[in-house]
Parts: sequence; structure tokens; C-alpha cells
Amino acid sequence: MIIVTGATGQLGRQIVERLLTRVPADQVGVSVRDPRKAQGFADRGVRVRQGSFTDAAGLADAFEGATQVLIVSVDKLGEQAVQQHRTAIGAAVAAGARRVLYTSHMGADPSSHFQACRDHAATEDALRACGVPFTSLRNGFHAASAVQFLGPALAGGGEVALPADGPVSWTAHADLADAAAAVLADEGRFDGPTPPLTAAEALTFDDIAKIATQVTGRTITRTTATDDRFRRQLTDRGVPAEAADHLLGIFAAARAGEFSTVDPTLASLIGRPPTTLDTMLAEQPPGH
Repeated sequence: MIIVTGATGQLGRQIVERLLTRVPADQVGVSVRDPRKAQGFADRGVRVRQGSFTDAAGLADAFEGATQVLIVSVDKLGEQAVQQHRTAIGAAVAAGARRVLYTSHMGADPSSHFQACRDHAATEDALRACGVPFTSLRNGFHAASAVQFLGPALAGGGEVALPADGPVSWTAHADLADAAAAVLADEGRFDGPTPPLTAAEALTFDDIAKIATQVTGRTITRTTATDDRFRRQLTDRGVPAEAADHLLGIFAAARAGEFSTVDPTLASLIGRPPTTLDTMLAEQPPGH
């Protein structure tokens, strides 16, 4: 049985949906914090069990009978994130899984400017030490983040003040979900970290502002804010200082070229060109 964690989240839910087009439902299980939110999967024959990365005993039940376990990374940072991932990895091994998979990041590196990528690197170290084969899905940077940074300008046009950046391979959740399902359905296709699973081009926010202007018909101008000014903008809006520093890390890492790689592996896995950013922007609901 293939077990997917975080199956009610934005990426995990889409992975399960894509997996069900490749694998019979009775061969798929999900581990979720709130099984009520996964009732739709249960109605289709998927095994739904409660599991939390803070509860190893609960994960033992959630992972029972697993041949593969896909650990979808948590939305925590630092040692808290890494420890939860270690707990999930240990539970997967204890359950007898033949392979442990993990949603990592193209920029995973212990020296990254971006905390999440340092956390991914530490988790990959835990995977290497776990004693069973593993696959680390080195996902491109989620394009949804680029859309969030554009914020209100998408709805009404105007200026977007962001720190200096560099090119980023902004990649759609749907494409990454398709890729994860393909790898799960073809066990052992990748051993260890995958090549970067990225879109076909890397874009700066100058590029994105131009694309958004074309797509929406509203003039969107990108200006450059200093890191300090951007941090103040965030904290003045009530964003905690730690979270503001985390967001700034994205721009520092982009300036260092950490997310600029473009690789054909994603297109090969999903059997089509990756979704372009203009397509994603065009699909935004009215008023977004």
C-alpha cells in the first residue's frame, strides 16, 4: 500500500488525486491530522487514518502495511520541522516500508540563504541514514508563492515593492503532484534526490510583473524595496519578525541563484510541458 501524508493540504491532496488515476484506490492510504477532512477519499475506497508527525505511535497505525510512504514536508521551520520529518521517517521504516519518499526542494542545501532549504537538506541527511531506499523529490519553487507576492496588484494594478531578486523556476503545484504520482506508481524510478523538478523557464519579478500586466490588462509595476523596508512593511502589517526574515530569505537565495536551475525532468515525468506562469495567472479567480 502507498501511504501519502498531508493529504488534505494543497500539494498532498493533489498528489492523491493524481495517484488515483494510476493506482487502484484500495492500494492507497492517507495519513492526515483530521480524517473528517479526507472523507471524500474514504468514500472512494482510500484508507484514511489519523496521523501526526508529533505522534510516533499514531503514525505506526497510519503507516501499517505500507510498501511506500510519501512524507509531504510540514509548514514549520528549523529544528521543529526537521524533528517532525525524522519522526515520520522513523515510523515509515518501522512499518516496513520498502521506500520512503519526501517532498524536498530544488534548493536543498545546508548553506542555503533560505531556512526551509536548510531544513530540507537536514531531512535528506536523515533519509540517507534511515536504512531503506529513499527518493527525495527536489521540487521547484511553488508558483503560488509568486502569485501571493503580487498580492492586491493582481486585482487592481499598481506598484509591487519587493526586494532585489534573481531568476526562479516557479513551478505549479499541479505539475509537482503529477510528478509525485508518477514516481510513486513506478517504484524505484529515482533513488536518492531527483534532478530539480522545475518549470521550463526561470523568471524574475520584473518578468512576472510584465506577464501579469499582459494577462490582466492592468499595469503592474515592480519596484525594488530595500530588505529593511520590506521587513518593516511586513511587520507593520502584523507579520511576526521571524516570518518576515524567512520571507526575506527567499529573495536572498534568489539573488544567489539558488532557484535559477531549469531541468527537463519534470516535463519528462508528466508527459507534457510544465504549466507556464501566464497560464497560472490567467486561472486566478476574478478579484484575486
